[in-house]
Amino acid sequence: MFKSMLLVALIALTGQTAVQAMDRKVLTIATEGASPPWDMIDTEGKLVGYDIDVGTELCRRIAVECQFVSQDWDGIIPALTVGKFDAIMSGMAITEKRRKSIAFSRPYAGGFNQLVMRKDLQLPATDTKAKINLTSVGAEQQAILGQLQSALSGKTLGVLRSSNSEAVLNELFGKVATIRSYDTQDNLHLDLAAGRIDGGLADYFTWRTFLDGKDGETAAFYGPQLSGGLWGPGVGVGIRKEDTDLLAAFDKAIDDGIRDGTLKALSLKWFGIDISPSATP
Repeated sequence: MFKSMLLVALIALTGQTAVQAMDRKVLTIATEGASPPWDMIDTEGKLVGYDIDVGTELCRRIAVECQFVSQDWDGIIPALTVGKFDAIMSGMAITEKRRKSIAFSRPYAGGFNQLVMRKDLQLPATDTKAKINLTSVGAEQQAILGQLQSALSGKTLGVLRSSNSEAVLNELFGKVATIRSYDTQDNLHLDLAAGRIDGGLADYFTWRTFLDGKDGETAAFYGPQLSGGLWGPGVGVGIRKEDTDLLAAFDKAIDDGIRDGTLKALSLKWFGIDISPSATP
């Protein structure tokens, strides 16, 4: 009898602790606001994009109000760790390096990166629909990367500073090309459109938005679609390591959103294709 009462008390205490731990009415979520269609600032000065729509949906499921704030990419993780906001949703890839500083939810999106180069360079033709997962590179994939290195030798390539793409670009082409890092993707786009750089590496969907505009008419995708490796398993919500309650809440909300097709619908809305992950078995 005593053991049963003790068990009931422990269960009640555990439930109370969980409720108290998630006793939040508002969550502040940071995003860069400069990587469309993931996140951007519209003509009215509002943050919009896939990250914002997904974040709003996750907050609804967690039963809290979302407040989104813009934050420069370079300082986004340090600002999270010191408590400037509660979470990061900015197309941020889940990587082991970042996991040393913060925790991540399960992935809420996939995706891939790709090179874009100026058309007037008249580089050797490549298969832009080919896919290379850098987590496991075989002989055939290595040969393709070798051809890319030869084609891009002596070129100047731009990339977002402090991004995983920067690390990949340096790893793959740092010995044959000049790498120029930018504080924002917009500034990279400006230099590419003006011919100050020959090309660059970035998220495919961010490039597509640029290429579909007038400034992108002089450039095109080049080389295979790249994923894995330093980019990790996908895009997740960045959270402080001590906020285990919030992590669990986001994980459940993401899984529920995948299962009922909400994340797929938002993916189709912003990207035109489904990049939502598979639901947990």
